Amino acid sequence: MLECLESLREHCKNVYDEVIIVDNASTDGTPAVVAERFPEFKLICNSENLGFAKANNIGIAHCSANYVGLVNSDVKFTNDCLSPMLRFLAQNPAVGMVGPKMLGPDDKVRRSTMRFPTVWNNFSRALALDIAFKRSRWFGGLLMSDFDHQATTPVEVLNGWFVLVRRTAIDRVGPLDPDFFMYGEDVDWCYRFRQAGNQIVFFADAQAIHYGGASSSNAPLRFYLEQCFANSQYWLKHHGRAGQLSFLATTALHHFVRLVAAAFAYAFIPTQRAQRRDKIKRSLACLRWISHPQHRQSGVRSEPDRPLRIANSPLNNKPSMNL
Repeated sequence: MLECLESLREHCKNVYDEVIIVDNASTDGTPAVVAERFPEFKLICNSENLGFAKANNIGIAHCSANYVGLVNSDVKFTNDCLSPMLRFLAQNPAVGMVGPKMLGPDDKVRRSTMRFPTVWNNFSRALALDIAFKRSRWFGGLLMSDFDHQATTPVEVLNGWFVLVRRTAIDRVGPLDPDFFMYGEDVDWCYRFRQAGNQIVFFADAQAIHYGGASSSNAPLRFYLEQCFANSQYWLKHHGRAGQLSFLATTALHHFVRLVAAAFAYAFIPTQRAQRRDKIKRSLACLRWISHPQHRQSGVRSEPDRPLRIANSPLNNKPSMNL
């Protein structure tokens, strides 16, 4: 978080109007350090871990601005990426949300967009067709493997690491759904934005580094199970029980295929056994989760990233930021 705030102040000091930091009951002493080193920023400390969406909503509620930015605490600003996105929003009133290009710590472009989940693109993902046919719009749908993130274009979903949102759009659509503890809230929000007629745009002419942008395949098991639960929530909310069952079926297929492939590699490629062992554990855990209805009633309550938010002053269109 400290690097995020320092880089924000260094590169965007004359752009944002306020910075609001929401701490989700961290225990590492971060709030005290933030209060000391960044006294000009507003710090809100929750007494418990309220989850990613609810903490973001607290920051949004404290912003009275034309634009609101939500930025994860593991983002690093390398230049003023806010001004071009603000100009784009000002020039395109039909656009309700924009997101910049995501760079990894190695400065390589990472995926930061998705399409809305469907039965077909979940099925294609389950059978790894999106990997086999990376340039295919038909097979690479869910994770947009056919999109190289080099051009500004409307998209269906901007992943929630860093977005700049029009305040009037939030007023129409509502804030993030607090029922999503972590994960899934960005897909749900984008779906509601699109339903309300707001365009969502990936903006290629701005960029920032996201240290947490690596593949979720490397994430701890508890976070992966939390993702499964959030996806199940999304399907139930927007597509009913039948949609949720379709998600569970394609997810079961996904992990059955991965389990067979990982077991084969474990048996015949000794140099990959440590990696394959982890994949086998993950697939078995997910299949157990799917097969036990009582396990699907809640996710794994894990510690989400503390959110950073940016809002814009209604007087001067300068953004203000919340962590």
